[in-house]
Amino acid sequence: MAGLIKREDVEAVRERARIEEIVSAHVTLKPAGVGSLKGLCPFHDERTPSFHVRPGVGRWHCFGCGEGGDVISFVQKIDGMGFTDAVEFLADRAGVQLRYEDSRTGAAADRGPREEPGRRQRLIEAHKVAAEFYSEQLFGPGAQAGRAFLAERSFDRADAEHFGVGYAPTGWDALLRHLQGRGFTQPELVASGLVSQGQRGIYDRFRGRLVWPIRDVTGAVIGFGARRLYDDDQGPKYLNTPETSLYKKSQVLYGIDLAKKSIAQGKRVVIVEGYTDVMAAHLSGVDSAVATCGTAFGGDHAKVVRRLLGDTTAGGGLQLASGASLGGEVIFTFDGDAAGQKAAVRAFGEDQRFHAQTFVAVEPGGMDPCELRMARGPEAVRALVDGRQPLFEFVIRTTLDTFDLDTVEGRVGALRAAAPLVAGIRDRSMQLGYSRSLARWIGIDTEDVRREVARAATAPSRGSRQDQRQDQRRDARPEPEAVPATPVLAAPDPRDPVARLERQALIVVLQYPQHVPASFDELGEDAFGVPAWRAVHDAVRAAGGVAAGREVGGGRWVETVTEQAPETVVPLVTELAVAPVPEDREAVIGAYVADVVRALVDLGLTRRIADAKSRLQRLDQEKDPAAYQQAFTDLLAIEQQRRTLRERSES
Repeated sequence: MAGLIKREDVEAVRERARIEEIVSAHVTLKPAGVGSLKGLCPFHDERTPSFHVRPGVGRWHCFGCGEGGDVISFVQKIDGMGFTDAVEFLADRAGVQLRYEDSRTGAAADRGPREEPGRRQRLIEAHKVAAEFYSEQLFGPGAQAGRAFLAERSFDRADAEHFGVGYAPTGWDALLRHLQGRGFTQPELVASGLVSQGQRGIYDRFRGRLVWPIRDVTGAVIGFGARRLYDDDQGPKYLNTPETSLYKKSQVLYGIDLAKKSIAQGKRVVIVEGYTDVMAAHLSGVDSAVATCGTAFGGDHAKVVRRLLGDTTAGGGLQLASGASLGGEVIFTFDGDAAGQKAAVRAFGEDQRFHAQTFVAVEPGGMDPCELRMARGPEAVRALVDGRQPLFEFVIRTTLDTFDLDTVEGRVGALRAAAPLVAGIRDRSMQLGYSRSLARWIGIDTEDVRREVARAATAPSRGSRQDQRQDQRRDARPEPEAVPATPVLAAPDPRDPVARLERQALIVVLQYPQHVPASFDELGEDAFGVPAWRAVHDAVRAAGGVAAGREVGGGRWVETVTEQAPETVVPLVTELAVAPVPEDREAVIGAYVADVVRALVDLGLTRRIADAKSRLQRLDQEKDPAAYQQAFTDLLAIEQQRRTLRERSES
């Protein structure tokens, strides 16, 4: 099995993926000086643009919230992707063929057709064409049943177009003929899952159905969900794309492309049960709603949600008195019937995968968001979500509702049924809190509840022996420890004139190494007095100085410096590589860079002159005339260096 992407291929992706094009898909960028662009940050709310992109060095940074990085990190953060997925996405766009290190031998290995950029892009294109075809068919003469289905649920044409809803004609090969006419081959169509293979050949998988395009976080269509419309259709009520190299049902969430920005900014995701529920929620103002596609919410779905929430801290989010969670919220909506309660219990098991607070929102009358919007309007959908309750509480109290708590037998049975649920809460503080709540809800002593919870925690599973062995293996795995956030080395006071000059010098060194005088590399390790900027200068020196910068140039130079910098210094390097430069005239930028560096060298010489004078004053000319004379000579030499530097700058 293939492992890590080869380093040189990652570098090729960084160089060939144009950062301004990737960012412009999410942010409106405007010129902000020579080689710089700026716009409103997509990662926090702001009215004045503080988000800067510098294509020449391949970096972005927001001076408002402090986020920053390269083109890969931008895709990771904006689309909630892991590093490998982000590199593969950019490789597809840039046409870079990726190679992988074999996890067993360390040798380069192919990862199969899924990772071949050309192959994957062909399948993506086939789905794009299919989505356009279905969308056009919805407003044709044969799709009356599809339009009626939407109208009955209060969705109009604009809503259908916004969500890309379409219609699959009743014939056997309408889409097949359309795609073949666009140049797609039979093997490509079979691999895409858009057609099925039968004894007599291939035919359209979806026929006579309302169709929803399922997109990944980047907005690319990777599959479809189709709803039965006609009574003579013997297939299932909902039919989805089969498992393909693009479509893994355990990993996709319908509506994620539309909801990702709201999820990332609001730190809240609402998980509903169907396509129309997603539509109803978004149209009601709950634009962080997503749904699973033909399967229950599982561990892989949780990973997707966690990335979008930025859910990486251990211990859970802190909950405010208002019910809001500082660590983010995951809200499940379920029908109020037995099936919905069963789904809530399944979600209870997945809760342990989140460090955000997990809630459930159930409409007392049993209506789902789509039905609620039709019956009571958008406000009712918003009220449903805002009225959420903690998932732990919902599952426990739902369990208690099945017992008669007015009898001793009922209370004992309720305790025995609910104790394992409380014991399953891994957060110790939460477990203790719910033990107290359980005692109050049942009406028994808290110590009795704690003893029963402790007993349930050590009791064997009721499942099969195989299930017990799986549980033991899972429990034997150590819990992931909290990964502390990397502290960022504090930037100095911008009002300090020395700090400002040192910062400006590092900005031009990172952004314009080709214009930096060679004398910069002669500066010693003590040339920068501010600790933060000294740390950046150390990374510059370790990367080979401006001589190396002139050789590699552009983004590769900044990347080289970043590789040499400690983790605490990397954010500062990114900030400096993107920071605006006061001089915005292309013709004189070289002179500006030289002036900044000369001013820094002058500052260093001035500092050295002060040190030399101090040393001279401490020496006794009569007791040690040789040392005094040497110190005096050194002082004169430094003063001459500064005098020569200033004369050159004036000429």
